[in-house]
Amino acid sequence: MAMAESSLSDPITPICSICIANYNGLEIIADCIESVLAQDCGFPIEIIVHDDASTDGSAELIRHRFPQIQLIESKTNVGFCISNNRMAAIASGTYLLLLNNDATLMPGALATLLQHAAAIGGPAILTLPQYNAQTGALIDAGCFLDPFLNPVPNLDLKQKDVGMVIGACLWIPKTLWDRIDGFPEWFGSIAEDLYLCCVARLWGYRVVALADSGYLHAIGYSFGGGKADKKQLTLSKKRRRLSERNKNIAMLLCYPVAMLALLLPLHSLLLVVEGLIFSLAKGRKDIFTDIYWNSLKSLWLDKSRISDKRQEVQRGRVASLRTFMSVHTCYPQKLRLLFEYGLPR
Repeated sequence: MAMAESSLSDPITPICSICIANYNGLEIIADCIESVLAQDCGFPIEIIVHDDASTDGSAELIRHRFPQIQLIESKTNVGFCISNNRMAAIASGTYLLLLNNDATLMPGALATLLQHAAAIGGPAILTLPQYNAQTGALIDAGCFLDPFLNPVPNLDLKQKDVGMVIGACLWIPKTLWDRIDGFPEWFGSIAEDLYLCCVARLWGYRVVALADSGYLHAIGYSFGGGKADKKQLTLSKKRRRLSERNKNIAMLLCYPVAMLALLLPLHSLLLVVEGLIFSLAKGRKDIFTDIYWNSLKSLWLDKSRISDKRQEVQRGRVASLRTFMSVHTCYPQKLRLLFEYGLPR
């Protein structure tokens, strides 16, 4: 029996708490959990699943098939941020591993993460190489960031320091999670991993992508969109709206005033132009109003909350601007995607 599985019932403090946010994952959640139980990691773990008011019988499956794990059943759908914050609040592990329900760990994943976490010698956010669950192709080993905080996949397994890691498989010491105070619950979903990594780097902590082991990810299953299908990028309006809003908020929280004075007006203008072009090309006014105008308007509506959070984030700054921007690229990622895939569907 794998150490990971046998350790679930041990009355000792786990080294790692694996936190799986689940919503309507009936077809995939068992594979995700089984991939954790199959880990021969040699140290005790615990598995916590937050079921976000699923309507497909996910909670019943988890409760009956995996009685040894901790299951939180939410009565209402609260989103990815609150789901993970709730799991982290009851987690007793030294480390947290946030894992999507549409992700499965490859052999040696947990052992690799702990080994490198110990070797780094201080708190750091880690991830494993991400592979496409359908094709097996490498998706990224963490991401760089363009000036507007769009993720740029890192495909160089020798490159360790990155701008962010995807929340589908994110390893973080519990102490660092608590210091950052987890995910901002008002983000809802999308770009919360970007925020967490940007704040960590701003406060002097490393964000590292490992080259060993990895995880398989069925991208877009748990939230819809966000993947290339037949050489066209598929998106959902909700995903795009939250992405644009939350990336702007992350800029407002983390960028220095001088950069904001230049980049925020430019980014806002580019979003308006992008939204108008996209709406005209698709013949749909709702694309502009529901995605672009809505995301920009929310910045004004949330200005007090954003201002308060910015003061909190900036008080912890220790990284120089040069260090913070060392994992950023100059070329806008959206242009690359436009040239490669054309207008999204």
